[in-house]
Amino acid sequence: MTEQIPLVKYLQLGDHPHLVASECVSCHARFFDRRNACASCSGVEFEPVDIATEGVLTTFTIVAHAAPGIPVPFVASVIDCDGTSVRGNIINVPPDPEHIKIGMKVRLATFVVGQDAAGTEAIGFGFEPLEAVA
Repeated sequence: MTEQIPLVKYLQLGDHPHLVASECVSCHARFFDRRNACASCSGVEFEPVDIATEGVLTTFTIVAHAAPGIPVPFVASVIDCDGTSVRGNIINVPPDPEHIKIGMKVRLATFVVGQDAAGTEAIGFGFEPLEAVA
């Protein structure tokens, strides 16, 4: 089996890939980046919490111009995963308004971003529609 590593620390791979946030013990705010203190209440204790793998698209933009080497167009979005906002691209669907709508249901999906000389694959994540937009 090919070795795989997540592109970001908060992506957990395996049979059921999912995201893990740090939740403030005091106010329950959730963060995906490393924190010394909570931005909401200044608490300093955090616990890991699994994030729902399905959610609802709350906002998006179709990106037409990006840094060199980044294929465009792509869809940058914010997903509400059972109360936790997650930033991620919409994938596995044409990047146009006919196929992407605010309020559509999506699920977490992983994909190979690249491979190093030893054959280890870097795995990224995005969100794909649960069903076609009507």
